[in-house]
Amino acid sequence: MGNRTHWHPPRVGVLKPRPWLTSQLVDGDVEERVARAIEFQEGDRVPVWDVVDNRAIYDHLAPEAPDFLTASVKVYHALGIDLVRATLNPPSPGRDGEFVRGGAGADADHVIQSGTSWRVNRRIQSIEDLRRFEPPPLPTREEIWENDIASMRRRCEAFAPRSIHLQSIGVGFMTVMTGLLGLELASYAIYDAPEEVHRLLDAYTARSVLLAEALAEARLSPLVFVGEDVAYKGALMYSPAFLRKELIPRVRRVAEPLRRAGIKVIFHSDGNIMGILDDLIEAGIDGLNPIEPPAGMDIGYLKRRYHGKLILVGNVDCTRIALGTPAGAVAMVKENLRVASPGGGHLIGSSTEVLPSTPVENILAYYRAIHEYGRYPISV
Repeated sequence: MGNRTHWHPPRVGVLKPRPWLTSQLVDGDVEERVARAIEFQEGDRVPVWDVVDNRAIYDHLAPEAPDFLTASVKVYHALGIDLVRATLNPPSPGRDGEFVRGGAGADADHVIQSGTSWRVNRRIQSIEDLRRFEPPPLPTREEIWENDIASMRRRCEAFAPRSIHLQSIGVGFMTVMTGLLGLELASYAIYDAPEEVHRLLDAYTARSVLLAEALAEARLSPLVFVGEDVAYKGALMYSPAFLRKELIPRVRRVAEPLRRAGIKVIFHSDGNIMGILDDLIEAGIDGLNPIEPPAGMDIGYLKRRYHGKLILVGNVDCTRIALGTPAGAVAMVKENLRVASPGGGHLIGSSTEVLPSTPVENILAYYRAIHEYGRYPISV
C-alpha cells in the first residue's frame, strides 16, 4: 500500500474518527482532503471527483496494462483523481452492429452502435405487458454481501492508495421508468396504469434499500453516489407532483440507513433539477452532482444559497472540455474553483464525465489546472 503521509492543515475543529474501509486503504493526504471537503472545511486542495470515458487517454497513460481495471487504476492515479465514481469501458468501434441478447432478468436486448450499447426489444412493450410483469425476487442478505459488497470492496482495494472508489446505487426509479418501460411507454403508463408503475417502483426500491442497508453496515467509504436522471437540459422529465410522489420518498428510504451510518449521500441527475432540489435536500441528500452548466445549473447560486448544507460536486462543462482548447479548459477550472471552492464543500469534476471525443491535450490541461490552481487558499 505504501507509506501513509498525513497532511495536517490549520484546523477548523477536529474531525471525528472515520471508520471506513478506505481509511485503512488510502494515503492520509487523500483521506484528509476528502474528509475536510465534505465537512465544509478547506484541506490542502480541492478534491477531484470524476469519470473518464476516453480511450485515447487510456492509450496515452496505460498502453501496456493487461486489463481494463489495471488500466483504469493507472489512468485515475496519473490524473490525480481522488474520488472515482465509476469506470466506463464502452464497446470497441469494431463491435458496431453486434446484437447482444439479454439474459434471465434482463430488461431488454441490446444493439451496439457508435461505441454505445442501445436497448432494443424491451421485455415490457405495452400496458398489458406491464400488468403481467413480475419483478425478480429480492436478493437475500447473503447474496448482497457475497456479490455486491464483495465486488465493491475489491474495487476499493484496487484503487487504493491514491483514490477512493465510491459505491453507486439508485432508488429504482430509472430502472423502471427508462429501463423496463422506456420513456415513451412510461409517459403513458403513469396516467393509464399508475398503480402498476407504483408496484414496480416499490419492488425495485426495496432492492435498493437492502443494498443501502448493507452499505451502511459495510462502511466502505464516506460517500455513496445515488444516481437517478430525471431532468432534461431545460426542465424536469416528469411533473414535480409526480416526482414528489414517486421519487422523493424513495430517495428518503435509500438515504436513511446511509445517513444513520454517517455516510454522505451524493445525488446525481443530469439536467436542471432546481424544481425539486429543496425536496431532495429535505429527503436527506448531502450533495449534488453533476450541476450541469448547459442545463442552467448555476454553481455560484448553489454555493451562496446552500453552503454548509449541500456538497457541490462537478460542474466543469464536459462538452467545452471536449470541444474547446487546453487554454479554455484551464479557464473553466479557474472560474469553477474561484466560485465554488472557498470554504470547502466542493468536489471539482466534469459535468458528468470526460467524454470519448475529448482530445488528450485538453484532458491533461484540465487536470493539471485543477492541481495547480486548486490548492488552498484559493487565489485565482
